[in-house]
Amino acid sequence: MKIICTKSDLVHAVSIVSKAVSNNTTLPILKCILIEASTENIKLTANDMELGIETTIDGQIHQPGKIAIEAKLFSEIVRKLPDNDITIETDDQYKATITCEKACFQIMGQEGEEFPSLPEIEKNQSITLSQFSLKEVIRQTIFSISDNENTKLMTGELFEVKDDKLSVVSLDGHRISIRHIELKDHYDPFKVVVPGKTLQEIVKIISGEMDENVSIYVTSKHILFEFDNTRVVSRLLEGEYYKISQMLSSDYETKITINKKEFLNCIDRASLLIRESDKKPIIIDIADHSLKLNINSFFGSMEEEILIQKEGRDLLIGFNPKFLMDVLRVIDDEEINIYLVNPKAPCYIKDDAGTYNYLILPVNFNH
Repeated sequence: MKIICTKSDLVHAVSIVSKAVSNNTTLPILKCILIEASTENIKLTANDMELGIETTIDGQIHQPGKIAIEAKLFSEIVRKLPDNDITIETDDQYKATITCEKACFQIMGQEGEEFPSLPEIEKNQSITLSQFSLKEVIRQTIFSISDNENTKLMTGELFEVKDDKLSVVSLDGHRISIRHIELKDHYDPFKVVVPGKTLQEIVKIISGEMDENVSIYVTSKHILFEFDNTRVVSRLLEGEYYKISQMLSSDYETKITINKKEFLNCIDRASLLIRESDKKPIIIDIADHSLKLNINSFFGSMEEEILIQKEGRDLLIGFNPKFLMDVLRVIDDEEINIYLVNPKAPCYIKDDAGTYNYLILPVNFNH
């Protein structure tokens, strides 16, 4: 194989596929990036058997072929080469010679044929949406997945399509995040649970442009995201997702409308007095026209008052401040509505249009 391509294209492609390189595997081939030159383009692939990413770049192909090269080393080399065209040439012993200006590296690769190919995805069920929309719905829900492998389904997100609506749901046992978006077309219904790791990598790769689309294809075992010159294939999490509708309620005794930024900044200030190990809740005291927020911890105490609009009863309730801040940081509205029932029931932060709904369980406190 002999190819020539620009450093910027190669660095960009390597940074994309590296996200699917396995770090903790006993199989050396899974620590590699496959470089494949056909008559049409140069393709780079990484695959950790759960997540696979391939992307193509343009370049001069003097001799087609393929080789697997250790990803970490290859990435470091191409990043540190001069900003010019890079030539990669391989021999029949799988030795790769990487040249750029006066720099020349020779490293051992592995046989490209040994590299596990990505699963073939039948493109029967699919949806298309803007990269911006996909990035937003993931960003606005991903923080409430669980990192506990014992509750495997909670480590992923539910993607459910009904007609022209996509719903994305995550939960970790203390909170639920739900985002609904309208799609441009009507689609056959499906629901799949996508690993959180896959979605976190997707968010890093996609540009998030409003006028750039991403196509999503699903089968019973895999999901495929196609955008720009890149394909991301991931295994799905198996099992029946939790019945979210049974966990939600529209009943409330108290509704408050509050300035989101003011509320977020206030909780942020209060959090200065809490350490991770210190499970101190913030206490929220809701009265007629104001919300009092106070915290008492080993480091000291803080109290602050914010003006609100209120319907219903007064209420004293405690929350984990991180859970509130996670939600407030991803909502773009200037004012938010919070619905509460009593100090032991979950609160809901949701909008009138029904595009988002966040449930947060309160924390018991001694007052």
